[in-house]
Amino acid sequence: MSQELHHEAVFERAWTAPGTTPVELPPVRVNDVLHERYDVRPPFAYTGAQLWDMEVRKAAAPDVYIPTVVKPGSAEKFPSVRHGRFEDFTRVSDQRLWADPDQYATIIEHVRLDHENRRAFFLGAERFEAPDGRVFTAGTGQPLFHVEHSVAGPEDAPLNLWRIVHLTGEPDLSLVDAFDALANDRYLRVFIEVHLRRDLGRDLVRR
Repeated sequence: MSQELHHEAVFERAWTAPGTTPVELPPVRVNDVLHERYDVRPPFAYTGAQLWDMEVRKAAAPDVYIPTVVKPGSAEKFPSVRHGRFEDFTRVSDQRLWADPDQYATIIEHVRLDHENRRAFFLGAERFEAPDGRVFTAGTGQPLFHVEHSVAGPEDAPLNLWRIVHLTGEPDLSLVDAFDALANDRYLRVFIEVHLRRDLGRDLVRR
């Protein structure tokens, strides 16, 4: 397997494997939702580059950008390596379980950012030894999972895309059901709202 394609290949192999539980959320037309569901001051519309900037920041600091899922202060990012269009690092954080959100577990993710194609892959792992010698072990309570976040569409009308595949032995409908609320949400995902307020200096009011 080509090292350049490693993360993508691992994700796609899991996505199509029998017995895994894949979930693809509907594409979000970010600027349409901003226009229809928010009052934004000063007025704003995303470019693809700005939406990718959000993905890069979120990958490095998930507790800041996804506070509804990742326990504040729990995220650690281990040294990144940049090679060509790729940036690789590992992150460890405490995250709510998808099907039991009152419970947290340690989640280890090997991250690859493909800056040219604006795709981010997060490969779940059971164990990670950090450069400082600490050893992390993934929590129990749910299967490992891999995630792809990406930016697609025209530069002036970007799409926010999200796929996740759970490494189950057989399809698990309870995990699929856990994403129904996200799939049907009329508003932008929390990480986009955080980026707008924190990094782009916009005031948002939901309608």
